[in-house]
Amino acid sequence: MSLILDILEELSNVEIRYKGGVGINLFGMPRFESQNKQSLKSSFYRLSRGGYIEKEASGWRLTETGKKYLKSDHSNYKTFSSPFKKESPKNLIVIFDIPEERRSERDWFRSHLRRFDYLMIQRSVWVGPSPLPKEFQDYLKKLKLKSCLKTFKLSKSYKAK
Repeated sequence: MSLILDILEELSNVEIRYKGGVGINLFGMPRFESQNKQSLKSSFYRLSRGGYIEKEASGWRLTETGKKYLKSDHSNYKTFSSPFKKESPKNLIVIFDIPEERRSERDWFRSHLRRFDYLMIQRSVWVGPSPLPKEFQDYLKKLKLKSCLKTFKLSKSYKAK
C-alpha cells in the first residue's frame, strides 16, 4: 500500500518528465529506482484500473479521484521502514481485532506487517520477526490500536510449509 501512496504523492508533485513520462528528480534520476520493477508495474496498473491515474501523451497524470484519495485518511498515517533482514527468524505471533469502522487503520497495519516480512496465517493472525519496532509500537498507541492486538513470543521460529 505504501508504494501506491508514494506513486500518487510523486505524481501530485512531479513536473519534470523524461522518456515515457517517467518522473525524475532535479538530478535526472528516476524517482522509483529502488523499487522492484514488477511491483512498480503492478502498482501503476492497479492505480490506472482504479481511476487514480491516467496515461497522457506527456506521461502519467493524477486524476481527481487520485487527488481525493491522497487527501483521505489513507495518506495520513506514518510509514515505517522494516528493521528486519529477510532471513530474520519469525518468532512473534501478532493477533489483532481492529473494528470494521477503522478499516483504513487496519489496512495500514496489515501493510506494515507485510513490510516487516510477516506472514499471514489467518486474516488477523500473523507471524514474523520480533520485536516490533519501538517507534511503530508507540505509533500504535497514538492511534489507539495497541489495545486491539496481542503478541506472543514463540519458543521456536515459525517455519512456513
